[in-house]
Amino acid sequence: MRNLQNQIRWILQEKYAGKMTAGARKDIARLKTGEPLDHIIGFVEFLGCKILVNKDVLIPRFETEFWVEKAVDELKVIKLSSYKVLDMFAGSGAVGIAIMRHVKNTRVVFAESEKEAVRKIKINCKKNKIPEKRYEIIQSDIFEKVKGGFDYIFANPPYIPNNQKTRNKIQKSVIDYEPHAALFGGKDGLLYIRKFLASAKNFLNPNGKLYIEFDSLQKPAIAKLLQQNGYKKWDFHRDQYGKWRYVVVQ
Repeated sequence: MRNLQNQIRWILQEKYAGKMTAGARKDIARLKTGEPLDHIIGFVEFLGCKILVNKDVLIPRFETEFWVEKAVDELKVIKLSSYKVLDMFAGSGAVGIAIMRHVKNTRVVFAESEKEAVRKIKINCKKNKIPEKRYEIIQSDIFEKVKGGFDYIFANPPYIPNNQKTRNKIQKSVIDYEPHAALFGGKDGLLYIRKFLASAKNFLNPNGKLYIEFDSLQKPAIAKLLQQNGYKKWDFHRDQYGKWRYVVVQ
């Protein structure tokens, strides 16, 4: 309840200058049904980028922003003349857009299976004034329509186990308002990660890297999958909350 009251105060102050207008009442009613604040505002900030969100795309998380910032820092240090980047399971496009915003010599290919998410990526690229020559958007079931090699592949796949025990732990606003296709990765959460790792190495340029987000409990299983698929070197990393959150694979 306290969180709800904080959100109501934020909406009133930031969107309606403290006045209880008809629009404010409508937004507050939406909040009370459990609709995410980000949907009501219409966008989120992600590494300085304005990412429009709605029911068609997953709301970018702080944990994802954390590791993407680490990747941006790495790209800036290495300083290749140009980078070809793949944003797999792109969703809203937040990862690839942030990369292009902060690392000027990058070209990003967005790969996303859901039609409505593809539309949102196009809108978000334009909203953030990314020149069209710097990106390509592909509607693809993982690597189905992806061609060529990449210096970096960033993947934030659906990885929540789709079972009742896990569903009971998820916030109602997430279950009710965010796309299940972007949340659930089969019974154990590893369905898309398995498919991704089976093919990803074939799309990496020499000395290329993969960044993959996952749930902390999946770390042992992912280490096993990396070994089974012939990857030679990888490092697991924790997020800002101390939980295992992503792995960097070479």
